[in-house]
Amino acid sequence: MKKRILSGMRPTGPLHLGHLFGALDNWVKLQSDHDCFFMIADWHALMSEYEDPSKLSQYTIECAADWIAAGLDPEKSAIFVQSHVKEHLELYMVFSDFVPLGWLERCPTYKEQLRELSSRQLHTYGFLGYPVLQAADILLYKADAVPVGKDQLPHLELTNDIASKFNKLYGDVFLGIKPFLTKTSKLLGIDGKKMSKSYGNFIALGDSEEIIKKKCSQMFTDPERIRLNDKGHADKCNIYTYYNLLRKDRASEVYDYCTKARIGCTECKKNLAEVISDYLADIRKKREKLLRNKSDIRDILKDGAKKASKAASETMSEVKEAVGLL
Repeated sequence: MKKRILSGMRPTGPLHLGHLFGALDNWVKLQSDHDCFFMIADWHALMSEYEDPSKLSQYTIECAADWIAAGLDPEKSAIFVQSHVKEHLELYMVFSDFVPLGWLERCPTYKEQLRELSSRQLHTYGFLGYPVLQAADILLYKADAVPVGKDQLPHLELTNDIASKFNKLYGDVFLGIKPFLTKTSKLLGIDGKKMSKSYGNFIALGDSEEIIKKKCSQMFTDPERIRLNDKGHADKCNIYTYYNLLRKDRASEVYDYCTKARIGCTECKKNLAEVISDYLADIRKKREKLLRNKSDIRDILKDGAKKASKAASETMSEVKEAVGLL
């Protein structure tokens, strides 16, 4: 039997190049030889966007369109919305009864999210418990592994701690989850910081050519290259990193231009804008076509939820029996 994989993203805004290289490209490869469940985590999104959830449904549909346009195949993978499968909250409720507060307050990803989203009022009961809901998401499908980067390992450890405590209290229902370590992209945003929807420093998968040009023109480059004839340091420049991901065949050429001051940063940004736009052209076309028929996207999500619900209900039947619920 194929090994089962569970992963997801929060629909809190447009998906960008960081998502493509950090997760989506890997998901597309995994679906060929794994039993994959890919979840649009709208409950998690609501935890941070509860003050203004007006775009939550729009971002959910767009997220599905981005995934499919990037190569996820609904025939191979279950693509679904978290809130469409009621068992997520049921298992979350069971776990929340016995998870100590100290485990959550020490969670590195919880602390990171509080820092990254410091403009939001996130010192809430719901947001403190988001690692518990994440554990429920994973364990509900009895995934064999979860694709994660090294920075997400502490959360997976917490998930295994929760599974272990459940088993000690009620009997063996859950197995330990193994990390499926993936190489995470070192692609930074246009300001040189981590590419993030929260920072607004991203290039979205659906951005038009004009928007890409504008964003690239604002891109942070080599701070030591002030004048046109100053020799650059390509290894320190974000543009060179982009080329290594998008057009590796031209990376050495760009390195040469930069380090020998053959072209300026302004021209280099213009060239990169063309490269990015060309790279995203097929995804952008597929995305636009999908979004013209949103009912088709909803049908895909409905079918994905049916498959997810079948697996989830089997797990919850075991859980209810173990804890003594009728």
